[in-house]
Amino acid sequence: METEPLLVSTADGVATIVINRPARKNAITQTMWIDLADHVLRLSSGPDVHVIVLRGAGQDFSAGADISEFDTLRGDADSARGYEATNSAAFAALRNSTVPVIAAIRGICFGGGFGLAAACDLRIATSDALFAVPAARLGLAYPQDAMGDIVWAAGPQMARYLTYTAGRIEAQTALSAGFLLEIVEAERFETRIGEIARTIAENAPLSVRASKAAIRAALSHDAGEVAVAQSAGDATFLSDDYAEGRAAFASRRTPVFRGR
Repeated sequence: METEPLLVSTADGVATIVINRPARKNAITQTMWIDLADHVLRLSSGPDVHVIVLRGAGQDFSAGADISEFDTLRGDADSARGYEATNSAAFAALRNSTVPVIAAIRGICFGGGFGLAAACDLRIATSDALFAVPAARLGLAYPQDAMGDIVWAAGPQMARYLTYTAGRIEAQTALSAGFLLEIVEAERFETRIGEIARTIAENAPLSVRASKAAIRAALSHDAGEVAVAQSAGDATFLSDDYAEGRAAFASRRTPVFRGR
């Protein structure tokens, strides 16, 4: 399994996807972009996964797209557009996942890695994390849909700074911009990620999914997404989990939700 570029595991409602190329600072190949999108779609569409954690192996989250492929897979306009489509599909899979996605960030989070983190719902980092969007140093434009994620996650001012200058920011600056939920010291990082993931997984799945849909609709103001959110909210009213939640509250016990 150490040679697999993406490692996927599931336990107690929490799925973990590990970008597993630590010797390359978890740089992402075109095949990995495609496979990552497939994994997220598969995991979020089943009944057993209630939250996904995305992380990098070793000391880094991800250095972004593997630039060593660019001459052969992104060498002209047509191939560049095709390559960008695989990036966008991965970003969209995270953004549109019906279950929350947590980005667990150590070390480098650059370029496409930053885009992946921006597409996640929650971002938690160690204090040594570094962030950058260096497309301007490569002469490339960042995908429009991924830029939308960055603007929502970091704010327009920080999005401008990162993309215009290709500069790096530290974790505290990312936290101040709103890009990060928390900064956690390295010795507590795994514990904290596990706490948040388990808390989400133990809550009513239909309720959490409805909340994600409603937040997305509130941000987009898209009529179709508003309708999806309304339907997801309505589904909770007649659910077994709603009945379980009321019964558990009345008897002062911990509810056991089943996602139906």
